[in-house]
Amino acid sequence: MKSAYIKYLRNLLIFSAVLGFTAMIIHFILPKTSLTPALPFLFAFFISTSLLSFYYLLQSTQKRFIKFINTYLLTILIKLFVYAGVMVSYAFMNRADAIAFMLGFFILYLCYTIFEAASIIKYTQPSTPGDKAS
Repeated sequence: MKSAYIKYLRNLLIFSAVLGFTAMIIHFILPKTSLTPALPFLFAFFISTSLLSFYYLLQSTQKRFIKFINTYLLTILIKLFVYAGVMVSYAFMNRADAIAFMLGFFILYLCYTIFEAASIIKYTQPSTPGDKAS
């Protein structure tokens, strides 16, 4: 389990570096007002929530399948409330930057959700005898 978590951490950091590099390129191409100044904090936020939820999902795979399903649904629900709280709080505190923040938040949300789902699916798939991966 520890090696799977370390592998996920490494892949998540590589994925985040690629997204960060893409954001840096977009920052130099688009006007300055199109990206939120909170973008570096969003990366840290999504990395930490992804690591935390993957850790709990990884622990739940060691138990019964129904426990994994319950944990997966619970993490989705908790993240939904936390993400909504962060977005609404930031929008109320920084009305001038609300649109850029929500757009960046939504794009990072999609990217990290797809990455996390693909990672947990890859980990929970039973390996076949002819599979040469890993």
